[in-house]
Amino acid sequence: MTAAFAVKDNRGNDSCHGPEDTRLIPDDEAWEAVLARDRQFDGRFVTGVLSTGIYCRPSCAARHPRRVNVRFFEDGARARAAGLRPCLRCLPDDVSRDERAVLAAIEAIKSAGQVLALGDLAARCGYSPAHFQRVFARHTGLSPAAYARALRQERMAEALSGAGRVTDAIYDAGFSGPSRFYSAAEERLGMMPSVWSGGGRGVTIRWGVVPTSLGPMLVAATDKGVCRLSFNEDDSALRARFPHAILIRGGADFEVLMTQVVSAVEVPGDHSHIPLDVKGTAFQEAVWQALRRIPQGETRTYAQIAADVGKPGAVRAAGSANGANNVAVLIPCHRVIRSDGTLGGYAYGLEIKQRLLDKERLAGGD
Repeated sequence: MTAAFAVKDNRGNDSCHGPEDTRLIPDDEAWEAVLARDRQFDGRFVTGVLSTGIYCRPSCAARHPRRVNVRFFEDGARARAAGLRPCLRCLPDDVSRDERAVLAAIEAIKSAGQVLALGDLAARCGYSPAHFQRVFARHTGLSPAAYARALRQERMAEALSGAGRVTDAIYDAGFSGPSRFYSAAEERLGMMPSVWSGGGRGVTIRWGVVPTSLGPMLVAATDKGVCRLSFNEDDSALRARFPHAILIRGGADFEVLMTQVVSAVEVPGDHSHIPLDVKGTAFQEAVWQALRRIPQGETRTYAQIAADVGKPGAVRAAGSANGANNVAVLIPCHRVIRSDGTLGGYAYGLEIKQRLLDKERLAGGD
């Protein structure tokens, strides 16, 4: 069984101090964070190097020690109690204040349900606005304002999924009125809110099935871009996902897009020019963006993806978001594997996943 150790986050509402929240991080996940020099884990634990007698942040730029010489501690105090001293290069004991400041700001944003002034957030913890902006972005991957917008838009998507009427969703999501709500929805979701909650009602989706070296491939697209790419599916699966959309077999114009998508599957390379029309919560879309940043021929673990989107503790949620991807290959969920190096799951079977990875590694010259 994988060992785990406790780490503490301090949460507060109006200050940088608050009650303790204890979590468990498996040792293998902690070691992955060290190998990746992942700043998202700074402040959540320290890395004790028994052979040198020091302890470091997970992101320390020093040469990686041998795994056999490493022991993880939940904080610097416990590392010092074990006879270790802090690294003079990464100064691991300076992390805790930043961590508390970011957690306090997140709680304040969640409680307010709106964008708060950067100066006000910084003043709560005694930071200058510019420095606090850098600290917050280092820990979450977003500015405070962008985090607040993403949180509100995630609430918007959740409200649309559960509300009987769009007007109910407007206020459930914390918007002050319809105009702000519709503007945000059009910018982020692609469809208008009534279309989202209506299962694609009124949207025209063109589709086709084409043979590939990996088997029959279904491609479907709205006027905005590809909304579905899958293997061994037909239009019945498409109708289940978009029950109220208008489905039309693609014509000559669609053939151009189809050719581009087939090329992306058969000839790995940069296919970022192919437009997408994907929908998800703020967290799901952040995961999908992280997937598109994985270089061709490389893989990442679910833990690394969770850390990349600023939520290192949300490994299972990252896996769920990975599985919710509607557009295979163009959003390369096949590049995510388990921490032990095994392939993990794939909606279209592990054989197709392995063949996609092999194609990309050969194309990259590995």
